[in-house]
Amino acid sequence: MQFSSLVGELLGYFAGLCSAFVFLPQTIKTIKEQNVSGLSLSSYIIYCVGMLSWILYGIYLESIQMIIFNLISLIFAAIVLYIIIKER
Repeated sequence: MQFSSLVGELLGYFAGLCSAFVFLPQTIKTIKEQNVSGLSLSSYIIYCVGMLSWILYGIYLESIQMIIFNLISLIFAAIVLYIIIKER
């Protein structure tokens, strides 16, 4: 593997990790506080549909990175979405 390819792959993994774990703090806070008054139901629905679409696209492309990182993101967002629906 060439150096530029390796750098590109590492950058892709780093971006995927950041994107996947961006919802972790909100998920933890929402689980602890059970307060969803400031969270948008429609935003979380749209986000979850988008993440599911990225996962399906990753399956189509056979991109394990795309599937895994978007699945992690979907799980965190879906937990918050579930709490939003449950609390309202």
